[in-house]
Amino acid sequence: MDALTQHKPALEFKSTTINVPTLILSSPNLTEIEALLKQKIAQAPEFFRHSPLILDLQALSDHQQELDCSETIRLLRNLDFLPIGIRGANMAQKEEAATLNIPVLSNLPQSSAAAEPPPKPPVEKTTAEKIDEPTKPIENMLINHPVRSGQQVYSKADLIVTATVSAGAEIIAEGNIHVYGSLRGKALAGASGNSNCHIFCSDLQAELISIAGTYQVSDEISDTAKNTPVQISLKEQSLVINPLK
Repeated sequence: MDALTQHKPALEFKSTTINVPTLILSSPNLTEIEALLKQKIAQAPEFFRHSPLILDLQALSDHQQELDCSETIRLLRNLDFLPIGIRGANMAQKEEAATLNIPVLSNLPQSSAAAEPPPKPPVEKTTAEKIDEPTKPIENMLINHPVRSGQQVYSKADLIVTATVSAGAEIIAEGNIHVYGSLRGKALAGASGNSNCHIFCSDLQAELISIAGTYQVSDEISDTAKNTPVQISLKEQSLVINPLK
């Protein structure tokens, strides 16, 4: 065993970004919420099963509408969702969430800026002192083999698949997605929130398509678009599917 292996720590913490669905509630009516969730789950059962979820109550808080937070969390768990955080909650809801081991999230880091003064702006260096520090570009990902059922592929830039994406497979990209074979699984472009991304495929048979979190499942895709070459974009929070010319 070399010295490097001997002194390697058993664990380490790293900051990372994970794409997690957010459920934004605009009504406190649990009966209505349950019915709508069941409709969504019926459209893509495998996509929603055991899916992590962030619960956003900001719209309810803005209108001073009360929601039974404990019952809502129990409802989500009964439907096989895995709530991992809550935001936009009032104080009572935050306390309820804490009793259910649900973290309270914020749009800002919890290590408040009030705890320490804001960092001073960097001092502008003179021309003689300036040093060019080129950043390494993020490379697109090229997959030359089929993506099989159960596999997940994630690209920090564009993702290009020259073969088939099988049913049950999932391809995710922070940029555009290009599939030159049949797209039968799930394709999620703009995973970091870029609404200008596109999905291009030669044969659309997808279980689910998504751009920047806006998605359609197979039943919502027009029959005229299926089994054809298409390009998919996002316009006014709706997916637009056009023939690929």
